[in-house]
Amino acid sequence: MCAIHQPNLFPRLSTLAKLYAADRWIVLDDVQFARRDYQHRARLAAMDDPVRQQWLTLPTRLPHGRPTLISEARLAEPRRSRRTVELLVRQYYGRSRHWSAIRQALDPVLAEFDTTDRVADIARMSTLALLTVLGWRGEVLGSGAIPARPGRSERLADLAAATHSTHYLCGTGGMRYLAPHPFAVRGVDVLFFHTPVDTVDPAWHWARQASSLWALSRRGPTDLAVELKARQQTLLQGAAV
Repeated sequence: MCAIHQPNLFPRLSTLAKLYAADRWIVLDDVQFARRDYQHRARLAAMDDPVRQQWLTLPTRLPHGRPTLISEARLAEPRRSRRTVELLVRQYYGRSRHWSAIRQALDPVLAEFDTTDRVADIARMSTLALLTVLGWRGEVLGSGAIPARPGRSERLADLAAATHSTHYLCGTGGMRYLAPHPFAVRGVDVLFFHTPVDTVDPAWHWARQASSLWALSRRGPTDLAVELKARQQTLLQGAAV
């Protein structure tokens, strides 16, 4: 089972849950960078008041202007961005009793700033670090190295088939445009991934807005991993029907 998703900076829980449910994450970084998206920014929610949120943004330089691909976007101020990430994450979540887990996710990201100025590398590492803290042991592949047709649905189907994935995990965004035929032709089943909507659980209530750092700070890695695994099992049971 694969999920195909752009690299996001400390992604929202809705995104992280989808990736956690998959056996492999194909990082879609050879598509156009979008300043209004989440490749270079994340919403940090205050630990005790998630309504209070602040953007954590990496100032980004686009060498080719608007057509710049995600993989081509560069940090405009690498040192300042590194310092901002470290200070803001600590400011928001340093008082959490689960700070050690957050620090485990933060440290590899800070180290990545020392080796690259590519925004995609930083965002990818932030996602992978969170998944690792939660016990995910899946495979990560880059979309640029996998041959695929240019059509939107055709490309996703080709990426899934080329990685021998029997199922493609589609989030709420993809539901609006996905065409099922290219997947059927390639023998790939499409599974639609939903996060709970009508719920009093704060973690899921803010899952589509706040970075998953907030849920990790409140629930801790063990409880959050149990919750994500339960979502995964529900999905697998549905696929087996």
